[in-house]
Amino acid sequence: MPRHVAIIMDGNGRWAKKRFLPRLAGHKAGVEAVRRITRHARTMGIEALTLYAFSSENWRRPAEEIGDLMGLLKHFIRADLDEMVRDNVRLRVIGDYRRFSADVVALVDDALARTSQNDGPLLVIALNYGSQAELVAAARTLAERVQAGAMEVAAIDADAIEALLDTRDLPPLDLLIRTSGECRLSNFLLWQAAYAELLFVDTLWPDFDEAAFSKAVAQFGERQRRFGGL
Repeated sequence: MPRHVAIIMDGNGRWAKKRFLPRLAGHKAGVEAVRRITRHARTMGIEALTLYAFSSENWRRPAEEIGDLMGLLKHFIRADLDEMVRDNVRLRVIGDYRRFSADVVALVDDALARTSQNDGPLLVIALNYGSQAELVAAARTLAERVQAGAMEVAAIDADAIEALLDTRDLPPLDLLIRTSGECRLSNFLLWQAAYAELLFVDTLWPDFDEAAFSKAVAQFGERQRRFGGL
């Protein structure tokens, strides 16, 4: 059983296009898939589930679509926060979500505060997240420490970098799933995925259900992880 699973939730737009619906309908269906999978992951005993909700590159999308996505994010928090509190879920955010509008930031801050004392499964939402920016920020911090004389260059190692990443207090990433048939990581958890098992499935995200998630976890269990050894 993987401790930490991450998902690139891809295919909302294509799901809607196949049904001659607006893209917003696909995003709404995608939110329902989030509900299904987060609940199912909890019942399976997954310790941490990380979802790529809004990348730092998504700002290139039309303003109307970004507004729709922010509206759905607000709706999800308002509708599901009480359930997360009741189910002892710890909510985490990776990425610079403070670039969002003040009302979104306030909702996220409130959700983080209300779940901060929970000690159950982690639900990690990547908001305005980009792995390259995350690594650049870590490199700059280490360079500043060296420049200030606070550390030696020789002390910079993998552990020093990991300690500065957004995921520093999460379990190591075991399984990364991408839906919709695309086979790339799209600037998501590049460092963390170094030894993760990668699984690319053709299912569009709104159609990804409990059975599909269970199948992905079962496939993980069939793989042999050697971490560079024999």
